[in-house]
Amino acid sequence: MKPYLFFTPAAGHTREGHPENHTRLADLLPFLEEHGVLRRFERGHPRAVGARQLTRVHALGLLEWVRHASGQGFGLLDADTYVTAESYDLALAAAGHACAAVDAVLTNQTERALVLARPPGHHATRYRPGGFCLFNNVAVAARHAQDAYGLQRVFILDYDVHHGNGTQDIFYDDGTVLFSSLHLYHPFFYPGTGSLHETGSGAGRGATLNVPFPRHVGDEGYRRAFTEVVLPAARVFAPDLILVSVGFDAHWNDPLASAGLSLTGYDALARLLLELAGELTGGRIIFVLEGGYLLPALHYGILNLCAALLGEATVVDPLGPMPGRETPVDELLAQLRRLHLPK
Repeated sequence: MKPYLFFTPAAGHTREGHPENHTRLADLLPFLEEHGVLRRFERGHPRAVGARQLTRVHALGLLEWVRHASGQGFGLLDADTYVTAESYDLALAAAGHACAAVDAVLTNQTERALVLARPPGHHATRYRPGGFCLFNNVAVAARHAQDAYGLQRVFILDYDVHHGNGTQDIFYDDGTVLFSSLHLYHPFFYPGTGSLHETGSGAGRGATLNVPFPRHVGDEGYRRAFTEVVLPAARVFAPDLILVSVGFDAHWNDPLASAGLSLTGYDALARLLLELAGELTGGRIIFVLEGGYLLPALHYGILNLCAALLGEATVVDPLGPMPGRETPVDELLAQLRRLHLPK
């Protein structure tokens, strides 16, 4: 089966000079076509998503806040998060694309799907937008998979460079969703959450797994975190579906952060997840775009992800590896193994 591609660049959700704007995706389809991958995907048909689905993960007041602000034509919801007159409808569409990907995968139209949608979602909590995000696309998709198809366990992995605080907030006390985030964690870096000791509460105790990296952790550190902690924890959890919040802002040259992944390192992580899906979920996996603000890293990262979803070995990395040495992660990984893996 062909993998599915869901695409909505949301040109009407743009603020001039803001890093999260429509230029991130505006030229992406011609780029993918030029490299011969676009025609090998099935183009997914979006579905409508409404208040009923959104209120499974968000408070109604959040929906009304975004709708009202968008209705005013333009506004700031916080220092970093804006709306335009089209933002409410476009945010509904982004969440709808993620749900449509769930439909395609869980009705056996495909095993693999990629959702390239804006605005992104993983910083939107139950009650608040933030961090460029209005509605939490991956969280809406996870709950849709459970409510519409009866899935018992969903694994959400987030390797945007910023902590997926919104997704954590929504599922923190829910043991049916394993949420893991790999992110930079140091003073004054947004959003300031995601310590290794944030592990869930109540029924969700132990179902939140944060990997808080220092600066300049690169390909090897990320790979080790995957293979030594995150993937073993996922195997214990035994999910029915894997959802991935993938942000390409952990690239070493991204202007908003100081992580150390290369495009080759990103590709290795995606392939580890595809192998995990083959092992645990019958291949069922959906990647949902979050951040990424250096256009070459974003576009080549998506190109390589497309190649991996197509089963090709090709990796294109014109930017090369991070200059300098990686920051060691031995002690961090040892602490995480003690916290999250059975003896």
